[in-house]
Amino acid sequence: MTVLGPVTDAHRFDEAALARFLADQGLPGAERGLQVMQFQGGQSNPTFHVEAGDDAYVLRKKPPGTLLPSAHMVEREYRVMAALAATDVPVPVMRLLCEDTSVIGTAFYVMDYLEGRIPGEPSLDEGFDPDERAAIWDSMNDALARLHKVDPAAVGLEGFGKPANYVGRQLDRWTRQFEASKTDPMPDMDALIDWLTAHEPPPDEVSIVHGDFRLPNLMLHPTEPRVIAILDWELSTLGHPLSDLAYNCMPYRMPYDEKALKGMVGLDLAALGIPAEHDYIAAYCRRTGRAGIPNLPFFQAFSFFRLAAICQGVYARGLAGNASSLDALEVGAKAPRLAQIGWEIASG
Repeated sequence: MTVLGPVTDAHRFDEAALARFLADQGLPGAERGLQVMQFQGGQSNPTFHVEAGDDAYVLRKKPPGTLLPSAHMVEREYRVMAALAATDVPVPVMRLLCEDTSVIGTAFYVMDYLEGRIPGEPSLDEGFDPDERAAIWDSMNDALARLHKVDPAAVGLEGFGKPANYVGRQLDRWTRQFEASKTDPMPDMDALIDWLTAHEPPPDEVSIVHGDFRLPNLMLHPTEPRVIAILDWELSTLGHPLSDLAYNCMPYRMPYDEKALKGMVGLDLAALGIPAEHDYIAAYCRRTGRAGIPNLPFFQAFSFFRLAAICQGVYARGLAGNASSLDALEVGAKAPRLAQIGWEIASG
């Protein structure tokens, strides 16, 4: 579960300047002053709980320091969630975007705070019974299918990304970012990159993709087993929907006993109420009108490559002292193991 704590030294900003700006923008409650706390656990964009009188908001900003190219795009997060407000995709209410870095040092946006639960583990092994787990996994599947059925042009997102060659462009982007943040040799990652580069990407499909679609980036209703909001849209773009699905299914390939990975290999999923991978994929296919998923191993290997590159970036930020969370070094250390699993899928 996500917890609140004091704002860390690395992410402290001028709260008085923020209060003046928000009051000038007419944000309800801001004229009465702010109380700011930081959410602990996120690894990318620092996120804060802001009390303004009787109102509560969430502020999400870029981290300080030198950032990797095209990373931490809070502007894109705001844009996609604001656009999806008119659809049946569950998102929070967006309030404002500030791209003026003179206010608190970086760009940021403000959205309404939602009461709810954010799961820490895909296995939902604490605080849930089998029926609740089954309902939550089904609600997650439904939320992903709803997202992929949205017509980008119908919500003003036709220019949200380049529609062609998503996989190839992502492979190039994350390879460059991995190399920019590389700290130690990682032969499995090198082999995985070579394999992905040598294989022709699957045929293009275009939808809005979240890019990091997993249970810890979803908010559940406070008491009911259903998703009320999809969060953390930093990696969203126009792209191949099956990349989201394969990424969402990664816990089926990661060991449960290696706790940092938050996987489910080794668990009795049926006893827990969690669907088997083929049943989860079949439910997505029913909801999106697909006959099946071609090239699934490619998308699985691709997903492990992306997450390994992301974790390596977290590790590099942790070494530099400007990571969003205190456990960045632990999270970043997952990169070699993720690359190993990806290479096992690719070479198997």
